[in-house]
Amino acid sequence: MTKSATIFAPATAPLNLAVLVLPQASILEVACTLDPMRAANRHLGTQAYHWRILSPDGAPVPLTCGIELPAAGTLEQATGADALVVIAGFKQAEVATRPLIAALRRAAPRFSAIGAIDAGPWVLARAGLLNGYRATVHWEDFEDLAAAHPDIDVAPDRFVIDRNRFTAGGAAPAADLMLHLMLQRHGPALARQVAASFITAPRDGAEPQMQAARPRLDPRVAVAIARMERQLDSPEPIATLARNLGLSARRLESLFTAALNQSPAAYALDLRLAAARRLITDTHHPLAEVALRTGFSSHSTLSRAFSRHFGQPPSSLRKHN
Repeated sequence: MTKSATIFAPATAPLNLAVLVLPQASILEVACTLDPMRAANRHLGTQAYHWRILSPDGAPVPLTCGIELPAAGTLEQATGADALVVIAGFKQAEVATRPLIAALRRAAPRFSAIGAIDAGPWVLARAGLLNGYRATVHWEDFEDLAAAHPDIDVAPDRFVIDRNRFTAGGAAPAADLMLHLMLQRHGPALARQVAASFITAPRDGAEPQMQAARPRLDPRVAVAIARMERQLDSPEPIATLARNLGLSARRLESLFTAALNQSPAAYALDLRLAAARRLITDTHHPLAEVALRTGFSSHSTLSRAFSRHFGQPPSSLRKHN
């Protein structure tokens, strides 16, 4: 088959995907990538989408839920595929070994397009395959990826398509990406049919990940939360936050209590401590840096707040990771 300049274009020929799944990926990420293609084939009545599951060593892949996903080979067996999709989740820095990164670099020219899901963009970035491209990554990794790879234009979108690269920020955005692929290749009717099969609707790639991730809230509460999330390292006093929203501190308190059964100060602290916990368990940043990045004046201040909230000091988590 003659390879198209992009897989996101009208096409009659079948599309062949090589799907490289790394250990500690989520089964939901895999399902949201593959099942829309299975549903599309069902609605079309023909095998318009083909895929082959690959793993770093060709062995079954252990997923986060404890299930092992069978694989049909390694990257070397990805012959004839039009595009490569890399799905990664936790511990990508460990499971994406140097030999795998080297294999990705060697294999890349064989594909018309290369994509990645969740933490997969980290893997492509380490292989130099996103330099000069616009891309996204799971919101928890956004700042770290942007800081570590300044040659990548990292966007907080649900999914991003830039020429022959495509990235999605997680499981649900992967499904959105696949629906967009079907819309581009076969038209809006198929995309709607596939979405209806899963009782969902396509979402635009440019939508921010976090806005879609939380339930419907009073717009004033949603704006307040968005400000808190943007300023984890330098949190606003609640009185200042309320004033910037055109509210009194008491009114903001009552809105948060009604919507979340929690004060805005408690919610903001929970956000910062959850971010600190992710950085402690998922990165190797020094605890002093974790403290500063989550709005605590020192390691000891973070440690006291962390211990009260989680029942153990942050250092104990670091010892077990």
